[in-house]
Amino acid sequence: MEAGRRAGRGDRPVSNDVAVAGVGMHPWGKWGRSFVEYGVHAARAALADAGVDWRDVGLIVGGETVRNGYGGYVAGATFAQALGWQGASVATSYAACATGAQALDTARARILAGMCDVALVVGADTTPKGFLAPNAGERWNDPDWLRFRLLGMTNPAYFALYARRRMDLYGATPEDFAAVKVKNSRHGLANPNARYRKAVSADDVLGSAVVCDPLHLLDICATSDGAAAVVLTSLDYARTHGLADPVRVRAVSTVTPTFPNTVLDMPLLSTDSSAVAGVNDHTFKESIARAAYEEAGIGPEDVSLAEVYDLSTALELDWMEDLGLCKPGEAEVLLRSGETTLGGRIPVNPSGGLACFGEAVPAQALAQVCEVTWQLRGQATGRQVEGARVGITANQGLFGHGSSVILSR
Repeated sequence: MEAGRRAGRGDRPVSNDVAVAGVGMHPWGKWGRSFVEYGVHAARAALADAGVDWRDVGLIVGGETVRNGYGGYVAGATFAQALGWQGASVATSYAACATGAQALDTARARILAGMCDVALVVGADTTPKGFLAPNAGERWNDPDWLRFRLLGMTNPAYFALYARRRMDLYGATPEDFAAVKVKNSRHGLANPNARYRKAVSADDVLGSAVVCDPLHLLDICATSDGAAAVVLTSLDYARTHGLADPVRVRAVSTVTPTFPNTVLDMPLLSTDSSAVAGVNDHTFKESIARAAYEEAGIGPEDVSLAEVYDLSTALELDWMEDLGLCKPGEAEVLLRSGETTLGGRIPVNPSGGLACFGEAVPAQALAQVCEVTWQLRGQATGRQVEGARVGITANQGLFGHGSSVILSR
């Protein structure tokens, strides 16, 4: 499919590119302060990076932080107020772990529609200690609540099921999972925004406590405080303001699953039956990437690096295959050969990934965009992917949310 044609829009070619004029982050950790403080820090850094005055922003999109109290639920207006009311339009997005990409797509759509030239997208969170859990109260129609109440299925329990599936299908081993953590910890050493900047060995991983067999504590990402922000502009605005060769958003995929969804996804307790409809050609996660490639008019062979959603080490291996970076069952081979590390054919998570950052749900998809932008600009000091021209991100959230963003120079 030709570049710039959106899936599902027939044969009418359209230009989907907007410029990433600026990016910024607040370092991730456990800081014990308001998510608004983190978001404002990241937003100001992105505005400074873009050389854009806050008063010139026509739209601000906030990634929702799901919490009791209105501040998180109206994140767009919350950040607008904190930065100083100036009349900008606002929007708030929520798509679980894909929130940041959905917020980015909202901003991109308004720019492409000609309704504004400059948009600021912000995601920030303050997380509780320990594994994520639903809010209090009984909600018998909420699958996310039911999985805890009926089965005690925390997130790591699902991560372990995915890991066990790889072991059964492809012969993956705990040593393979540990190797992912070792690689990502090495990548994160030079990342000033990462929470964990310490190299670990395979013995460290395999010697850490078993959380849910076969996964150890160091196989699973933590929960973190943090923020990321992106300034998007029209290409015309970028050119007239001195950005002759900006990083461009080539595609944003936010597709939902297609029935029947035969691979168990968190927080579901079962899959769809394929007895009548048959099995789809592609899984949900594969379809997320395919939609992005189709819109960008490129393929996996064009990708220089990938930032993927490594809630657990085993999930990174799954994403390598879902993004088409290798064939099903070959992720371990690619990992063992060193092709996914810096200097390899296709570095995966050069930022250090969630292994080094932890989860800050509304921010993590935007943090990936920040990292890819720095990589494509050649500004990822100490972790630079040489000659990077195209980067892809991937995330999956609860209830059929998923996202992939492709950026290029």
